[in-house]
Amino acid sequence: MNNKSKRMSAAGLLIAIGIVYGDIGTSPLYVMKSIVEGNGGIGNVNRDFIVGSISLVLWTVTLLTTLQTVLIALKATNHGEGGIFALYTLVRKHAKWLVLPALIGGAAILADGTLTPAVTVTTAIEGLKGLQFGGNVPVSTQEMVILITVVILLILFSIQKMGTSIIGKAFGPIMFVWFAFLGLMGIINMAGDWSILEAINPVYAIKLLFSPYNKAGIFILGSIFLATTGAEALYSDVGHVGKSNIIGSWPFVFVCLSLNYFGQGVWILNNPTFRPADGGVLNLFYEMIPINIRLFAIILATVAAVIASQALITGSFTLVAEASGLKFLPRMNIDYPSNEKGQIYIPSINKGICLATIAIVLYFQTSAHMEAAYGLSITISMLATTILLYEWLVLKKVHMVWNWVFLIFFGVLDIMFMISSLTKFTHGGYVSLFIAGAIGFIMYVWYYGNKVRDKRESRNAYVRLDEYTDMLTNLSHDEDYPTYATNLVYMANVKYNKFIKREILYSILDKRPKRAKAYWFVTVNVTNEPFTAEYAVNTYGTKNVINIQLYLGFKKQTSVNVYIRQIVHDLIADGTIEAQPQEYTTTPGRDVGDFAFVIVQDVISPQTQLVGYEKWLVEARVRLQNLSSNPASWFGLEYADTIIERVPLILGRPNPSYIKRIKPKDYSNAKTK
Repeated sequence: MNNKSKRMSAAGLLIAIGIVYGDIGTSPLYVMKSIVEGNGGIGNVNRDFIVGSISLVLWTVTLLTTLQTVLIALKATNHGEGGIFALYTLVRKHAKWLVLPALIGGAAILADGTLTPAVTVTTAIEGLKGLQFGGNVPVSTQEMVILITVVILLILFSIQKMGTSIIGKAFGPIMFVWFAFLGLMGIINMAGDWSILEAINPVYAIKLLFSPYNKAGIFILGSIFLATTGAEALYSDVGHVGKSNIIGSWPFVFVCLSLNYFGQGVWILNNPTFRPADGGVLNLFYEMIPINIRLFAIILATVAAVIASQALITGSFTLVAEASGLKFLPRMNIDYPSNEKGQIYIPSINKGICLATIAIVLYFQTSAHMEAAYGLSITISMLATTILLYEWLVLKKVHMVWNWVFLIFFGVLDIMFMISSLTKFTHGGYVSLFIAGAIGFIMYVWYYGNKVRDKRESRNAYVRLDEYTDMLTNLSHDEDYPTYATNLVYMANVKYNKFIKREILYSILDKRPKRAKAYWFVTVNVTNEPFTAEYAVNTYGTKNVINIQLYLGFKKQTSVNVYIRQIVHDLIADGTIEAQPQEYTTTPGRDVGDFAFVIVQDVISPQTQLVGYEKWLVEARVRLQNLSSNPASWFGLEYADTIIERVPLILGRPNPSYIKRIKPKDYSNAKTK
């Protein structure tokens, strides 16, 4: 979607509804159920409790989603992209310590990406359990629910490669129907007691926190917070659909959600003695729906649950791509299913989230158990986002008084929700914290490992390429050395058109002199346009040393092998480099020789003088680098003659080691037996 199509339009609003509101849009499936169960069940609630609970839900969504996210956070975008890492990019120069809330918050959001699909899809499918079709009950056990859930999740993750544009166009109309259905069911149930609208008054919300009817006390906020999970998806996915389309579609979504919560509240008050027929878990959302359309509701809810998962998955792709750019995570293969750079697909992340999500479903088995793990990590990310938004407001020169009002008000809210959600720790919250901790650990190692490396790396790590052109030219013509390749290509980042890592030249000259007809040093610059295909050449006055700056669109970045061959042909044709006639070939007249592509990777040298924590950090960072995706695949070189060459990384100033020479020992007078 280009900038023009991101302007508010009917199509844009529909796509926005299809992409970003799935998570928060499925909250009516489990929020009121969690609140009522947390108070001991439907038999232990009264009118004050229900009205107060709905009031808490409405004002939580109003403050955290409408005010903080839609009205404030969506203004803090970086070239149209949102999310916690885009926000960190805007404020990182203000203070070095801001990297910590960015790392913690980002890890928490990525952890939530594994929980959302598990919770929402399982909750939706549980509506089928015990439902009769023609006198039969097709889904009679929880094991069958889990099986159906896993199948749906596998299908969901398998279609991610199609891209969010296609998915958004397909899901947008269905999601519109879902929200309209939520609002309609709410109104139908509200007709029995319109006085439920008094929950709009925030006084009822405050009273409930201190009411004796509220057995959980302030910790009820742990369940209330589930109503606003998904707010971070609005911010993370702004680059996919555009700010104006989110702002324009949110009022419709909010009204429909509110109506459904009102309707559930009235149903509870009108059915104070209700018990599930099969003695199972009460599902308030499905019970409020007439039995003759309940199957339709289950199907619609299942599709909405899939979209809820979609919002988090696409948001995760965006966050990971931004994290790689900020050096929080290793580089990964990124596919672009459409011509819009903001719409991406990361195969390795898709597989990882898929495996983690299915593992969570199999581990917890029921939605009630999953809800205990859900929401805790998001309270942490919201607190981190609040801190970064405060710094952004400072940079925007908003009056200091308003800055502090924002920080104190939303900071206190976030802390209250986080403390309330911590009560879920032993009931499953530890799972979300474990996942977030694992992701955060990887980010910490990669980011600070790079920092230590850059700090300790020798000042001589970079050399001027133009100072070695004579040596390389002489080697190219030195027949005392066997030809290593006609074209020796190094995927190297040549800075300022002349500075190159010393390890590149070490590979050519020191390990074993590699003789080649031409030495190519290729830098890939990815542009913001999808199909850019341009290059610039600098030969430093030689015919054997060529610095190529490739400018490739984001959909072209993995075509290096093809482009290099064309460039060689072009430069031979105009006389920039020497001809490469091939005596042995199946292609008559072939004038381009063979290629060897070299990618250099670091290994820690025994001479590295780092000790303790710094040494462990750099070693862990190098291990992560070597475990990440094959660098050859970044440039489309999987089927080319590619060598991954490891060179020693020496950090710190090594202490010189000497060995003393002595005379050979004389054993001529030694006694023999």
